Amino acid sequence: MPSKKKVVTPTIEKAARSTKIPPAISVPRGVKTWKDAADWLRARGIEDIECITPDLAGVPRGKMMPSSKFTSNTSLALPSALYRHTISGDYPEETGNFRYEPRDSDLKLVPDLSTLSVVPWETDPTAQVICDIVGSTGENVPYTPRNVLKNVVKMYSDRGWKPVVAPEIEFYLVAVNDDPDYPLHPPKGRSGRAIQGGQGYSIAGINEFDELIDDIYHFSERQGLEIDTLIHEEGPAQLEINLRHGDPIELADQVFLFKRTIREAALKHGIYATFMAKPMQGQAGSAMHIHQSVVEIGTGKNVFSNPDGSASKEFFHFIGGMQAYVPKTLVMMAPYVNSYRRLTPDMSAPVNNAWGYDNRTTAFRVPVSDAAARRVENRLPGSDANPYLALAASLGCGLLGIMNQIEPTAPTEDTANEGSIDLPRGLLEAVSLLESDPTLADVLSAEFIGLYAGVKRGEFETFMQVISPWEREFLLLNV
Repeated sequence: MPSKKKVVTPTIEKAARSTKIPPAISVPRGVKTWKDAADWLRARGIEDIECITPDLAGVPRGKMMPSSKFTSNTSLALPSALYRHTISGDYPEETGNFRYEPRDSDLKLVPDLSTLSVVPWETDPTAQVICDIVGSTGENVPYTPRNVLKNVVKMYSDRGWKPVVAPEIEFYLVAVNDDPDYPLHPPKGRSGRAIQGGQGYSIAGINEFDELIDDIYHFSERQGLEIDTLIHEEGPAQLEINLRHGDPIELADQVFLFKRTIREAALKHGIYATFMAKPMQGQAGSAMHIHQSVVEIGTGKNVFSNPDGSASKEFFHFIGGMQAYVPKTLVMMAPYVNSYRRLTPDMSAPVNNAWGYDNRTTAFRVPVSDAAARRVENRLPGSDANPYLALAASLGCGLLGIMNQIEPTAPTEDTANEGSIDLPRGLLEAVSLLESDPTLADVLSAEFIGLYAGVKRGEFETFMQVISPWEREFLLLNV
């Protein structure tokens, strides 16, 4: 019998190269006007559209509707309580500055048409669009994640600057686990055996999951998401995706969508992808390293470099601000009890507040580069962090350093992970630090800090209701 030929259906984007399809319709991601949106949806035969927005945890929330209704100026709303529940779905008691809106009134979803893209894993033609949040009468809502980041970016633009970021996202592939009492294990690859640790930068390690990675690339291309590089990390079946540098809001949107994309691709192959900061005992955790620089809006020149190529005072003050304020905002980069299991000695994560040139043991690393690409890498955030909030905190801390002309310490020449730990060791301590400095409200808003702190305390109380295997093993018969 003749072999079956694989039929490849050309996408609108590829077809547009040889036809006269308008550019506004042919692009895989984003349109400018509602008319363009209607044409874009019609050209792809889109039946349904998901209007999504990140909650405090970075989980997509929203509504699905027929595409015809989406383009007919339909008003979309969500309850304000959506931003006051924990990752487990509980609603904490009111404490301190954490309060519920008395009427639980609606918040409006405002689609950002520049984020319109297909949902490539759906069987029916489906699109998605990321939405901003405003109040019921259009007023600003300062505590939603995308708005928190937008406020920080605006503070830069008010000075004639634009921050530039490049996230690196680590994650684990794990075998399906339907009982949370059992530890996670790496899945079997194409060899039929579970991959082991110590595979950093191994091409063979990547090849174990060739078909899954092909789907990740395919899904990403269909959504207009650009992957810069993909590597195998140190942990068993731990991968890392690096994204191209760009605008913080656009990159946060991409991380938001990438997490969803990677999970869906993994599920297609009968395994899980997890962004937990520390999914496996005894293995390295998963980080979301953030490379950051600042450029002048008018010229594109790097603010961190002087005309002669030397480091500018803004560069050093940015680092000084991160040293001064990142420990106080760490809960936005390490948001769960599990996050602090990653930030422990001898586990490939910084446990300090130091900086250095090309020094991966420091929290804030300055990579080798020319003057135009001078940047600071924040190595503290975990991959479990909400990307909007992690970027807002990191950029906000650096900006406070510039505004207040904070001088950094001397750069660390040797390992920085020996000696005392310079960071909060747990969730409650980190929450208290976020509330401790009124200066942070200038960039993050007091309303956000009060709401976020209340949710995190609620999550800690939920965690405290669970008895762990450690307690059963060492306390059951010994105390």
